[in-house]
Amino acid sequence: MFGLGGQELILILLIILLLFGAKKLPELARGLGKGMKEFKKAQTEIEDEFNKVMEESPKKNTESSSGPKS
Repeated sequence: MFGLGGQELILILLIILLLFGAKKLPELARGLGKGMKEFKKAQTEIEDEFNKVMEESPKKNTESSSGPKS
């Protein structure tokens, strides 16, 4: 994970604990979790919309090419 070992992660967590305090950590973690959830939701919606458009695109091309010619 990002090339960090166990010691580096522990050091980072200790620094965060010192900066924000034990009372703020649950709030920070909750906010981070909500942000990640929203990001994942938006990513899924965009992927679904993209796939929907890609599925409709070939159908439109085949319909327009097989239609009556004047």
